[in-house]
Amino acid sequence: MDEEKPDTSAELKARALRYLVRREHSRAELARKLAPRAESPEALAALLDHLVSRKQLSDERFALERARSLSRKYGPARIRQDLKARGIVKDVIEHLSAGDEAERAKAILTRKYREPAASREERAKRARFLQGRGFSYDAIKKALKIEEVD
Repeated sequence: MDEEKPDTSAELKARALRYLVRREHSRAELARKLAPRAESPEALAALLDHLVSRKQLSDERFALERARSLSRKYGPARIRQDLKARGIVKDVIEHLSAGDEAERAKAILTRKYREPAASREERAKRARFLQGRGFSYDAIKKALKIEEVD
């Protein structure tokens, strides 16, 4: 029944706020979730503009939080790819600081592998692991060099 008729603007706003209370959303994500319930695309756009103007919805805040949570496991390239897939514009993605990529790669390696790489094959295996996580060649090279010194 109630799936047949669209939400009123108050119901749509309440639904949007419930989503935002649970976690940050990008504008594109929230629009995708709310679109089936909206009376019209114009009503949805007006609601999203209202939420942005009241600072209840922010792509920048979403991108910072998402990048922070992903940085424990992934490198900058993988984080950029994830944010782009979630509808974050390129300008916002470029403003995020990558931090010390080599140190993050080193931290991920030490969590996964307890001892330093003993052979060339083992170093290559670890380099492929970090590459799959989105780290640059330079960061991988530094992380593996740091690992050898320790």
